Amino acid sequence: MIRPLLVLATVLLTILGAVAGADAAELLAPVLAQSPNVLRGPGLYLNLYKFIPVVVIYLLWTWTTDWVEHDTKELNNVKFALWNSVVFFSGVLGLILIFAIPIYPLSLALLLLAYFVPILVYSYVRNQTVPDDQKVLTPYHLGEVANGLLLKLGLRPMFNRDVAMVDRAGPPITFVGKSAGTAKEDPSRVHRAEESRSFMAAKELVYDAVLRRATDIHLEPTTEQLSVRYRIDGILHAAEPFDRPTGDAVINVFKVLSAMDISEKRKPQDGSFGAKLQARELDFRVATSGSKAGEKLVMRILDNSGAIGKLEDLGMRPKIVKQVRSLVTQPHGMFLCCGPTGSGKSTTLYASLREIDRYQRNIITVEDPIEYHMDNLTQMEVNTKAGQTFAIALRSILRQDPDVIMIGEIRDQETATIACQAANTGHMVFSTVHSNDAVTSLFRLLDLGVEPFMISAALTAVLGQRLVRVLCEACKVPYKPKPEFLRKANLPLEKIDVFYRRPDNPEQVCQQCGGTGYFGRTGIYELLVISEPLRELLRENPSIHKIKAEARKNGMINLQEDGLRQVIQGRTSIEELLRVVK
Repeated sequence: MIRPLLVLATVLLTILGAVAGADAAELLAPVLAQSPNVLRGPGLYLNLYKFIPVVVIYLLWTWTTDWVEHDTKELNNVKFALWNSVVFFSGVLGLILIFAIPIYPLSLALLLLAYFVPILVYSYVRNQTVPDDQKVLTPYHLGEVANGLLLKLGLRPMFNRDVAMVDRAGPPITFVGKSAGTAKEDPSRVHRAEESRSFMAAKELVYDAVLRRATDIHLEPTTEQLSVRYRIDGILHAAEPFDRPTGDAVINVFKVLSAMDISEKRKPQDGSFGAKLQARELDFRVATSGSKAGEKLVMRILDNSGAIGKLEDLGMRPKIVKQVRSLVTQPHGMFLCCGPTGSGKSTTLYASLREIDRYQRNIITVEDPIEYHMDNLTQMEVNTKAGQTFAIALRSILRQDPDVIMIGEIRDQETATIACQAANTGHMVFSTVHSNDAVTSLFRLLDLGVEPFMISAALTAVLGQRLVRVLCEACKVPYKPKPEFLRKANLPLEKIDVFYRRPDNPEQVCQQCGGTGYFGRTGIYELLVISEPLRELLRENPSIHKIKAEARKNGMINLQEDGLRQVIQGRTSIEELLRVVK
């Protein structure tokens, strides 16, 4: 569509130029014949000093319009029709103004605005969706263009020399040799790792994983290669593998950085190191284990620069936010978060700690590991190698006059019993439990050996949660849900028009989500508040069916029902909800 219009604009401009450059004696002969007193000259010819800038801008506009057409086709998350129309018709408007307005400086200024403003705005918008090396009109891009011109002229490139040196040094990430829970650095680890021929490959691997928002890196050996997988939004995605010799060398680089024994490849080992990327500080928890094909390594990526969100930012309904805020600010009790590994329990607890006045209350946490760093509270880390467990750390915490205690996880009877005792003696206790939902977490405590009367007296509420992936706003597609499904889910047919899902054609890779159809995650929740009838049920004869019935009577909405809310709002899909909640 754009090219025929460009041809038409070229023809019009040629005609206008021909008319403007024709001899005035011929074009204006009828008029001059009626005015014999008018001084006749050799002819009214075109002013080249005024016309050449117009031609140059026109040629730039035709090239730019053609570039925008191709660029928008390659970038699926940039609107093709919108930006092609804006760039083309703004240029046409500028060309019309140059001939319609007789004041040349004004018409030329309007032509420049009509050309530069749309292309600059488009460049800014498309630069937000592409990697740094693909951005246009940046100092680096302009320098590369200038270098290309210099090379064509047979001259030596003069620009981006510093950037080229950085590229030879690898990605802009710096490894830091330090152990978990300590600020002391060990430069010798990094120096020894830099001696490896695969040190650059290790840097590129970590840098790529961080840019792709990975939370874990899996290096898994096979007979011929070392497979690489990233966990992004809770799902493992394959990355480019290493050949076996390079892969083994990369694993050794990470083992040296983590102060592990590189000669030991069968026994499990664990360690940690850090990294700095621009203004971000990252921690890497490394664990290795032997397998039939060789040594496997898994790295957990912890971003210390990540801001701790509010309760409202976690995906909770306003009613649950109000209830949780009221529960966590009580003077004593026990608030539990439950769910499987990686369901966001620690994030919820930290968001709850934000609701407490950290200046007037003494808050102490004991975690394994410390995932977020907060000011004005004391954070302790479990160190099993040194013999420090949750129970031992909790006993020492109780002698430090705490108001609020956060326990990373209740794993055994001793920790659970001490936590309940602390809640019954005037402390507010936060913790997590691994269980499928809020009701079964009560029986998880009973299975650990805690007395029912202690649970009923200490427990304030249990928040069950899961994380569901959020549909990518750039590529999600609407569809009409089947009436049978809406009836089965007890949803009103007349109030629901469309649901959303990921696109069916994964070959058209979205630049924002990388073709997965999802970008980021949000939570779905169920809140079980321990009322007096529930305390009586726990003390007398705990029954899962009776507790569930009482919870429903109190208005508890389960995980699947809360997930349907996110589906109706278009934030996630039915397929994703069923994947997470059975």
